[in-house]
Amino acid sequence: MSNLPDLEAWAIFAKVVELRSFTAAAEDLAVSKATVSKAVTRLEKSLGVQLLHRSSRHLSLTESGRELAGRAQQLLSLGEEAEDAARDDAANPRGLVRLAAPMSFGITHVGAALPDFLASYPDIAVDLHLSDDVVDIIGGGFDAALRIGALPDSSLKARRLGPIDRHLVASSAYIERKGRPEHPADLKDHDCLCYAYLPNPESWRFTHKEGEEAQVRPSGPLRANNSDAMMPALIAGHGIALVPDFMLAQHDPEGSLITLLPDWSAPPVALHLVTPPGRERPARVTVLLDYLVGRFSRQCPAD
Repeated sequence: MSNLPDLEAWAIFAKVVELRSFTAAAEDLAVSKATVSKAVTRLEKSLGVQLLHRSSRHLSLTESGRELAGRAQQLLSLGEEAEDAARDDAANPRGLVRLAAPMSFGITHVGAALPDFLASYPDIAVDLHLSDDVVDIIGGGFDAALRIGALPDSSLKARRLGPIDRHLVASSAYIERKGRPEHPADLKDHDCLCYAYLPNPESWRFTHKEGEEAQVRPSGPLRANNSDAMMPALIAGHGIALVPDFMLAQHDPEGSLITLLPDWSAPPVALHLVTPPGRERPARVTVLLDYLVGRFSRQCPAD
C-alpha cells in the first residue's frame, strides 16, 4: 500500500509560496518557523526535488517549485473550502439523517414529533425506518435508533430516556366469559395474546409488590410481531395481553380495558436512544438527537 500524501507539508509549502516568507507563513499558521522549515524539507525529501532556493535574505522558487506551487495552492484551497463547509454545516445543519424506531411507537410518537423538528431545521431530511426487528445500526448505515426493552451488551452507545410501563389487560367481555385471574399462575388457563418481539416471548414474568416472583408460559389464539395488529383482538375480547402504556393511550384512550393483577408488575422496560460508537457526529445528527432527548424524556420521565 502506497503512503498517503503529506497534505500538511503541501499546505505549508503553499502558504510559504503565497507569503514569500517562512516567518510570515509561520505567523499566519500560528506555528513555529522551525515547523514550517521542517515541513518544506520533508516535502522536498519525499518528492526528491528542491522546491525553494533559500538564503538569509531571499527566498525563491526552483523550477520544480514553480511547477508544483499551483497544485499546492489547489490542495490548500480545497482543504480551506472543506473546513469552511464543515463550519457552515455546524452553524446551519443540513443533510440526511437515518433513524430507526419500533413500528408502533414510531407511528404514534416519532412520526408525530418530526413535524416540529423539520420546521426548525428545513435543510435536514430524516429517513425514518420503522420495524420491530432489532436493526443493525452500523451495518444498516443508521445514525441512531430508538429502542424499547432491555438492551443487550454491545459496542453501541445507549441513553436511557425513561421507563415504559406494561399492563396486563383484558376487555370486560373477555372477563365476563372467562373470569378474572387472581395470580399469574392462573394465566395458563386463559387465552393470551402474545407480542412476538418481547425479550422472551415464550415466558411472562411478574413480581408481586411484596417480592414474590412468578413465571408463566402464555398461549392463546393470536401471536403477532406488531402490537397494533394485536389490539383489535384484545379489545374485541379474544384474550389477555401485556401491553405498554403508550399502546393503551393510543388504542384505548377512554380506559375501557381492565387492568388485571394490579399488585403484580412485569419486568421494567425503557425507551433508549442508541447510536454507533464514536464521539464526533455531523451537526445534523446532533441536533436531531438533542431534539429526541428533549421530546421523549418529557413524555417518558425518568423513574
